[in-house]
Amino acid sequence: MREESAIGAGLSNPVYSDLATRLASTRLVPDADIAFVMAVCSSYAYGGAHTVAAIMDRLGLTRNRCRMVSEYVDALFLTSTAYLIQSDDGRVGILCYRGTPPTSLITWVTDFQVEPVKVQVPAPAGAGSGEVHGGFYRNVRSTRFKIVKLLEDAIAGRSILDPAENPADKPPTHELEALYVTGHSLGGASAALFAALLDSEPSPYGGIEPGTYDAIRDRLRAVYTYGSPMVGDPAFAEACDRDRLLGKRVIRFVYANDVVPQVPPRASGRFAHFGRECRYTPAGPGGRWRPSQPREQIRSIVQVATAPLAVVAKSLTVTRRIRFRASLADHFPQYYIDALTPGRLRSEFGD
Repeated sequence: MREESAIGAGLSNPVYSDLATRLASTRLVPDADIAFVMAVCSSYAYGGAHTVAAIMDRLGLTRNRCRMVSEYVDALFLTSTAYLIQSDDGRVGILCYRGTPPTSLITWVTDFQVEPVKVQVPAPAGAGSGEVHGGFYRNVRSTRFKIVKLLEDAIAGRSILDPAENPADKPPTHELEALYVTGHSLGGASAALFAALLDSEPSPYGGIEPGTYDAIRDRLRAVYTYGSPMVGDPAFAEACDRDRLLGKRVIRFVYANDVVPQVPPRASGRFAHFGRECRYTPAGPGGRWRPSQPREQIRSIVQVATAPLAVVAKSLTVTRRIRFRASLADHFPQYYIDALTPGRLRSEFGD
């Protein structure tokens, strides 16, 4: 397991002057500004800890602590990287999972396995059991123990950084009050599954205090995902939707005809989304996010195979207007950022 840490520099004139307070106090889900912040965080998670710490500092979590936890086993199609960001005062935590890098064959195989191994797990809300995508499950499990230990520190009011590596770090002044979980693509699947497993599985072994999962769940404000694939079968998704927290506070953003929210394909077995979906349609001079019915599985493998052609089509003037039923071009994180950027800003840098 590889780890990396960084501390935000404390830049002046951030995008949001009161972001920590906003995140700690807001109960509205979804919140437009928070949705934008989480989209930016999940997009820059494709960088390293210093990149994530810097962009969250720019947004308004000044002098944040950022800890990266990563596990990679290519023979198992396992590639899990998560960032835990702790506000300077300790009140706010953001758990952000890295998604599917465009250049990583292993993570694309994890997303698009035609016959993924399913793992049976207890379903939330005492609704028996369900099956989840084995690749996504292993990704979450591979880093979950370390993440839970770090969250345990945050709940106790301790820094998530190693003092030996960060001697200049000052301890937070508050315990963790509000936790957000987010991710784009595979990161979104990991975020949703992490939240679901808090309620469906017992706390892991290895010195985790009893009740830690309950304490994390009590502080979980929302899960914001972007272009996330489906993680479980219809029975598991239905149980999650009946759960008082997961059904209301898991928000899935889908840009246009993004192919990834439509996989795994139907040929791989039955899968379904849970939580609330918001879909963006870029029509006319401007688009709009609207509540939407959950995306369904692609029934044709041909549509999966042709989805990458949308990237080429979108780059050429003569083919730009062609609409693909399943588009890999619509999956790129910059489109999610652009569509969620508040009108008063030109970019995530506060221009």
